[in-house]
Amino acid sequence: MARTAASVTHLPVTIADVEAAAARIEGAVAQTPTMISRTLSERTGATVYVKLENLQFTGAYKERGALNRLLHLSDEQKSRGVIAASAGNHAQALAYHARRLGIPATIVMPAPTPSVKVSQTERFGAEIVLEGETFDEALACALRLQEERGLLFVPPFDDPYIVAGAGTVGLEMLTEQPDLDVLVVPIGGGGLISGIAIAAKAMKPDIEVIGVQAELFPSMFCKVTGEKRPCVGDTIAEGIAVKRPGALTGQIVDALVDEILLVPERDLETAVSLLIQLERTVAEGAGAAGLAALLTHPERFAGRKVGVVVTGGNIDTRLLATVLLRDLARQGRMTRLKIQIHDRPGAMYGVVRMFEKHQVNIIEIDHQRIFTKLPAKDAFIEIECEARDTGQLDRMIADIRAEGMNVETVAID
Repeated sequence: MARTAASVTHLPVTIADVEAAAARIEGAVAQTPTMISRTLSERTGATVYVKLENLQFTGAYKERGALNRLLHLSDEQKSRGVIAASAGNHAQALAYHARRLGIPATIVMPAPTPSVKVSQTERFGAEIVLEGETFDEALACALRLQEERGLLFVPPFDDPYIVAGAGTVGLEMLTEQPDLDVLVVPIGGGGLISGIAIAAKAMKPDIEVIGVQAELFPSMFCKVTGEKRPCVGDTIAEGIAVKRPGALTGQIVDALVDEILLVPERDLETAVSLLIQLERTVAEGAGAAGLAALLTHPERFAGRKVGVVVTGGNIDTRLLATVLLRDLARQGRMTRLKIQIHDRPGAMYGVVRMFEKHQVNIIEIDHQRIFTKLPAKDAFIEIECEARDTGQLDRMIADIRAEGMNVETVAID
């Protein structure tokens, strides 16, 4: 049975706060669409609606909470300025709206932050301080500078104004699609799902709110369930790779969120790829986590009307290219073949002829005769290739083997 707002008292953020935030930020933040995806519905067995927060100006929902927080500053606080620690969407959102409002902003980012994220934040006029190797070290620096300079620290999630601003996502979803049965929301520190749960449970008490975390960073899952799991690893969903969720958000999640699901890296990658292929929309790993939950746990959502929040689209282009190519390989449309041949004139032509016969496109060839344990009169070639589907590749491989050559596929997981 879904948890309901009626059964919970004394929450620090209310539906009135979310509604006030919606009125406050109206016109300065995009009211993004909640659209049915027939292709994703066919793929998952649920009726899927996607809320495209990647269409915000800075590419993520973070603008809502950041702006709501800035609009509560006194004139004296505005003149002194704000500071935050972030390497991603919170940094850009705060910097953008602070510049719009004429408020000085300082953003502390870990030194290894990719230059593209630094430059994107810097172009909004913020002072960038690169400090520390980790977020925790950057946070310590931000808190020190806050004291030294008399700035207002704006946290990324554990703040009632941030939560109320984020909750406007849920307000818009259920206003536009009131028949939704369940909302699926990524969780990092918990600000977004806290705000959405407050709005959703007030508007439709029997709706389910499901959180999603990467398996490598199950911090809120552990906080709520009491399980002990490590939070470590190189996840594609770095936007929700939070080791310590907020105290405020943890209280709200514990009261209102019905379940937290964990998703593996492979499904996060597949979700990013599907959103591009089927919906023509770019999502970062964290932004695609909601869809990943439907791929990992299809039985949980089958036959239901599901609202999925695509929280952001700020993904590194090189990483995106890698994700898309890996997905092609998993589908069998791209592969790498290791073929043993006799090291003599015409041998390579005999192999290439097979690719022409089956209309399989060769992308790259690596010819190796030195660094191998094969006999000196033999060699091997590795060919990266692209086909329509696995059947086309299987037929070509069978033909190559019929010619007496050994063929192995280089597997990808």
